[in-house]
Parts: sequence; C-alpha cells; structure tokens
Amino acid sequence: MITRRQLTHALFLLAAIVVAAAPTGPAFAADGITRGTIYRDAPDNRYLLGGDWLFRLDTAGAGLNAKFQRETGTEGWTKTTVPNAWNAGDHSPESMVGTVAWYRKDFRLPDARSRLNWIVRFESVNYRSRVWLNDRPIGRNTGAYLPFSLRLPRAALKRNGVNRLVIRVDNRRLRTDFPPSGLTGSGDPAGGWWNYGGLLREVYLQRVDRIDVSSVLARPDLPCATCAATVLLRMTVRNYEDRTSRVSVGASFAGRRVRLGTKGVPARSFATFQTRVRLAKPRLWSPATPSLYRARFTVRLGGAKVVGYDLHTGVRSIKVVDGRLLLNGKRLQLRGVGLHEDDPVTGFALTSARRQQIIAQAKEIGGTVIRAHYPLHPEMHELADSQGLLIWSEIPVYAIKTPYLKRLEVRKLAARELEQNIVANQNHPSVMLWSIGNELSARPGPVQALYISAAVRQARALDPTRPIGLAVAGYRSAGCRPQYAPLDVIGVNEYFGWYPGPNGQIADRDELPNFLDDVRQCYPKKAILVSEFGAEANRSGPVEEKGTFEYQQDFVNYHLGVHVTKPWLSGSIYWALQEFRVRPNWDGGNPRPNPPIHEKGLLRFDGSKKPAWFDVQRLFVATPQLDAG
Repeated sequence: MITRRQLTHALFLLAAIVVAAAPTGPAFAADGITRGTIYRDAPDNRYLLGGDWLFRLDTAGAGLNAKFQRETGTEGWTKTTVPNAWNAGDHSPESMVGTVAWYRKDFRLPDARSRLNWIVRFESVNYRSRVWLNDRPIGRNTGAYLPFSLRLPRAALKRNGVNRLVIRVDNRRLRTDFPPSGLTGSGDPAGGWWNYGGLLREVYLQRVDRIDVSSVLARPDLPCATCAATVLLRMTVRNYEDRTSRVSVGASFAGRRVRLGTKGVPARSFATFQTRVRLAKPRLWSPATPSLYRARFTVRLGGAKVVGYDLHTGVRSIKVVDGRLLLNGKRLQLRGVGLHEDDPVTGFALTSARRQQIIAQAKEIGGTVIRAHYPLHPEMHELADSQGLLIWSEIPVYAIKTPYLKRLEVRKLAARELEQNIVANQNHPSVMLWSIGNELSARPGPVQALYISAAVRQARALDPTRPIGLAVAGYRSAGCRPQYAPLDVIGVNEYFGWYPGPNGQIADRDELPNFLDDVRQCYPKKAILVSEFGAEANRSGPVEEKGTFEYQQDFVNYHLGVHVTKPWLSGSIYWALQEFRVRPNWDGGNPRPNPPIHEKGLLRFDGSKKPAWFDVQRLFVATPQLDAG
C-alpha cells in the first residue's frame, strides 16, 4: 500500500532529477518562440513555444489553493523544456500512480497587432489539464495523445507585455480513463503502459488574422488501380470578426491551381469550401512506392492572404473484399511491428531524431505496417507517409471493463477521441484503418455491442473510405461473436505457447493453427490480421526456457511459420519493435523478468538487436506482403 508520505517523498526526489536547477530572481525570461512547426502538414500561422519553461510538482494538491496560476516570480519553480515527461526514469509505484504538476511559459506575442486573435495548441497532455492565461482560466481537457486548442481571451492578453501561460496537469488515472487505472493481484498499480505525466508533445501559438482554418481535407477516390482518380479538396474556415466577411479559398494541387469558392462567412461562424480535382493517371501511394501529392491552400480576405495551409497526401484505395484487405486492388499479407513512443531517457516526450529512428527501424526489419495503442505524433504519420509504412490507427480504448464501458460518459469520451483521431489524421495515406479499441471483454455482450455499432457508424460517417477494426484477445473459448458484425477488420492478439490464458486454453502453441481456422470460419467476410504476438527475452539459455533469446527465436519462427500458411490472413504484427516501460513488477510471463520493462521487443531498450530480430527480418522479407495473390 502506497502512503501519501511515501508518494510525496518519492516525487519530490524525482523533481530534482527530471528538471534543471531552479532559476533565481523574481522574473523569468520570455523566449523560445519560433515560427513554424516540427512537422510540415500545418497552417503557416503557428509558432513553437520552445525555450525555457517553468515546472513544479504539486504532490499535496495544494497548488489551486496556493494560487500557483497567479505567481509571477520563480520561487518554487524550476526550469525545464517542453515536451516533458516529468516522471521519465522513475520506475517506482508512486511514479506509475501519478500526481499533479504545473507548467508555466512566460512569453511575448510575436505580433502585437490589435486585430489579431491568438490560440494555444497542445499536441498531447497526459491526462487532465487546466489552463490559465495571466490568471484567467481559459479551458480544460481530458485525454492524451490527441491535440486540443484554446483561444486566448483578448481581454486577458497582453499585446506588448509578458504573458503567463500556466497549465495544471493531473496524470492520476481512473478506471474510466483511456487507458484505465487498475491494480495487479499483488496490489501494484497498472494501466496498460507507463503513466508518463506532463506536456508530452509540443505546444504552439497560432496567430489568427480575422479568419482561421478549422479543418482541411484531401480525400482521394480511386475506383480501380488503373482508373482515373478524383481528389476532394475541402476546407472549413472560421470567421473571428463581428461582421460577415467575404472569404475566398484557393489551392494548388498536382501542378494546377483550383478555386474552392468565394462566399460570405457570417460573424463568429464557420463556412466550408470545396472542389474536386481529377487525375487521369495518378501516381499511386503504397509502401513500395510512397508517392505523395502536395496540396497548398490559401485563404484570402478582401483579396489579401490571411492564412495558408500545406499538406501532403497520397492517392490509393484500401478496402475489404471477400474477407481480404486490399490496397489498390491487391491483396495484402502485411508484416510489421507494434510500438510505443517511449525512450529510456525522455519517456514519451520524444525528439524528432527518436521518431525518425523508430520509423527507420520498422523499415529495416522489413515491415510494411506499424501499430500503437494510441494516435501517434503528427511527425510519425508524416514519416510513415513518406517512407511507406501503413498504420493501424487506434484510440486508447484499452481493456475497459464492461461496467465502466456501460457508462454514457465513457462512451462519449471514446466517441470524441475517435472523431478527433479521424479529423486529425485522415489526410495521411499511411493510415489503413481506424481501430476503435483493444482487448475489451473477449466475450462481448450488449454493452460492447452498443459501443461497437455506434463507433462504426460514427467512423463511417466521418470517413467512408477506410475500414474500421478492433483488436481482440485471442481465446478459443470466445467462439463466434455476432457483436463484431459491424466491423470490417478483426485483429487477433494471439500469444499461444506464451501465456496460458483462462483455464490454460492458449498454453499449447500447437493449438494455434486450428484456432486461426476457427476465427476464419466465424468471420469469413471480414479481414483478419494477427494484431499482436510475442515472447519476452532478456538472456541466453535453453530454447525450452521462457525468457531466453533462444526461446524467443523459436517462438517467432513457429508463429510466423503458421501465419504464412493461412493465405487469407491479411497481416501479422509482432508486439513489439522495442522494449518499453509497462508497470512496476511487470513479468510478462518471463520467470526472470526485469520490471518495469516489457521485454518482448526485438530491440532492447538501448536499441541493440536481439537474435530474434534477424529471424523476424528474414521471414518478413520472404513474405509477399503487398501482392499476396
């Protein structure tokens, strides 16, 4: 049992490790604002809030009463940078449980013109956040891995002085969160993966010159692989003025200029502009040939440009036909890896270099698909687009117990995250499907049926061009489940021969071939992928001993050897590419574990390759992944 005193002591010790020495003096330099984003698909009116930030832990939860949001001096605050995971490197139960922390950025506006509005955009904050500007509350958010934006009130904004942005972050998870909190049988905190707290991705300022971009879309329609394609270009803008404004939207795409239209946008309202572009002989996107088209949008007010937007997209079709996943009309037999955006030093607060390394490793092993339990960083999507990797795009509706999924507020939060993921990432050709969750009850009843049907309807309405899937625990006792009827794709997490499963039903790996055949018989019209399989390894030893490199090698050879004999299987995803942190006292089925590290990775946490890496690489490369016949 963790006491409050133990928690407070551990977290205050941690604060000395994860942030730099405290600045001195009553004021803090306002700096570190640079024009642009670290990813390329974005409007041209954003500024990165980099440089020095201020940080302080609040393990006693006293910050609100003490009015931390009002403080202008630096006593009690320490310097840090953002992105930041305040508990990276701390493997204690207290770190996993989480606490409250505060971040502060003192800044001057890069443009002081009075007609401008300003928005702050957070790419990912874990988990609950409250935000103030100059002591004025401006909003709050629940949930991580997806961006949210808040308008900076004109009345609170200092045009020529130093502004003070304060964020209170609470990463103590509940059983209704994504992923949910929990306790292991021994009383240790759990919750899917390590509960890193903080501003895990970048923070931006966004300048609004009367009109701003609300959403943008470039959606291809490819009837067949040799057909002409039509690309829908759509932009929704918002008028921040108190009067109707006449707005024009144009674009350049595939070497031609097109007009999306001109119309009056009512005061404080939205308007949508769109057109279609025909490509007689499109360059098709695929992992083998990741061809991208650039779309450059321009928004004008009274003939003058007020904002531009760049994005890159690809022309391709992906659909399920007769129980097979097809890309540009060709049957897929994908191979790939699961991953977490984790780093031994920075936790989930990755650098661009680390993201590039992850994508390079997924390519090096011969994969064509990656999967995570949450929406990946925007730069990861762009790297997958340009380097040719498909993405199983999933929201973190992970192992939610049925009594909690039954709650309307939980399903509403899931629906919000699904919508946000689709709106944020639908322009990426790498996204092959929308996954609505992972490992809900393996024996779904009316509650899960309600969730599945509603989520599938929502996803189809937002994006009718991609399949919708769900990853499920692979147990023989589950049988055929009519609740999965609305889905296009079922991912099976199979650990035959590694975990015993309920009543030992997956302990014998020789049951795997029959199990996969049973799944196919249950769902002959759905695309089936193995969405997870893996074995822990941290040492050399006998091939029959779990946890050895030799056992892991034998495991991957057997499982991939079975998968390739099922020609109807649309893919196999090994879990995972690299080791990552899970929870205190994690063993993962390994009799000699190294908690909290998940050691099924083919790469150690330090990036070195385990022997099974080379087996998986050989088998991936030998598989005809993109034209399976």
